Amino acid sequence: MIPRIVATESALAFIDELRAEFGPLMFLLSGGCCDGSVPNCYKVGEVTPGQTMLCLGQVGGAEFWLGHQEFQYYGSSQLTLDVQPGGGGDFSLDCGKGRAFFTRSRLLSDAEIAELEPISGI
Repeated sequence: MIPRIVATESALAFIDELRAEFGPLMFLLSGGCCDGSVPNCYKVGEVTPGQTMLCLGQVGGAEFWLGHQEFQYYGSSQLTLDVQPGGGGDFSLDCGKGRAFFTRSRLLSDAEIAELEPISGI
């Protein structure tokens, strides 16, 4: 099976840092107005995914959620979670850390799409 979400070594190391500071984590790729479409990192339980949210999988032991509208756009892609210099989303745990999570997408072939891991909802 091909994972829908993967992470770079830099992202995995940053997840480990944040987990050591905050405890169990989760991600939500927002399509919202405030931070745009950025992956926000939260403590588990700090945000409850809504009824229209889908879990793409896990990165570094943290669930990665996005809305069904974003899934319409990314459904045929594999997302890669990475880190770049910056401030992070205003509501994300990476805010103020000098680094920020971001995603890249790679369009998958028809053969790869047939091998994608299933998604889950709430």
